[in-house]
Amino acid sequence: MKKLQEKLQEAKKMIESRCAVSKGAVALTLGSGLGNFAERVENPIVIDTKEIPHFPTPSVAGHHGELIFGTVKSKPIVLLKGRVHLYEGRDADEVTFYVRLLHLLGVKSLILTNAAGGVNPLFEAGDLCLIVDVINLMFVPNPDLPMLQAAHEPLFDKGLQQVAKECARKCGIHFKEGVYAGVLGPSYETRAEIRMLQTLRADLVGMSTVLEATTAKRLCMKVLGISLVTNKAAGLSDDILSHDDVQRVAQRAQKEFSTLIEEIVSRL
Repeated sequence: MKKLQEKLQEAKKMIESRCAVSKGAVALTLGSGLGNFAERVENPIVIDTKEIPHFPTPSVAGHHGELIFGTVKSKPIVLLKGRVHLYEGRDADEVTFYVRLLHLLGVKSLILTNAAGGVNPLFEAGDLCLIVDVINLMFVPNPDLPMLQAAHEPLFDKGLQQVAKECARKCGIHFKEGVYAGVLGPSYETRAEIRMLQTLRADLVGMSTVLEATTAKRLCMKVLGISLVTNKAAGLSDDILSHDDVQRVAQRAQKEFSTLIEEIVSRL
């Protein structure tokens, strides 16, 4: 069985045979329903992740499995449309494979976006939220976690956060801030679990981002996290939650989301 580093090198070789990754490129991971941002990429080179050796392929609606290289406002960018999740039966190495690959390709800054449930009762569906910290409730082995916990380092880059807040103000976007709780999933949380998360002072809940951010930080990449609140958490509204609703809210928020991300990328 091939080791992880061998797999990464083979994936890197294939990508470099198709395109050159610009120095200073910013990477952006698009969350559920947020894939339309790819339409803003200029001169795109699109690689189906199924073509990349050893690259885990997503199986969830809203995750298309493409790696896109190009520019946004003349800034080099790499987009991932379609991440894999632990609840698909993947392990931590598979979930973070693309982060390690991006690092190997020379990417130094990573913007992680996701669709999240609003645990904070003040959050509404459609809100954009800066992730200031995470609570890891995924309970899976990840060799990167102990090293970071021992160092007590902030996971998200303060400089990137400041840029994001300035861009939100410039775009007239009301940008909230919160702590993201990462859970295994794939089910929505019960009302009792939401009360627990509120007790833990979580503002958002989702099933991605935590392991990716941890791995990126371990690799000395600068990390920025942004959530789109796609629904109020269980017990905070009378709505019955579904993945289709997540997709619909994400579609409605596309313009504001894309405007903000485009402005942030142009500043990096």
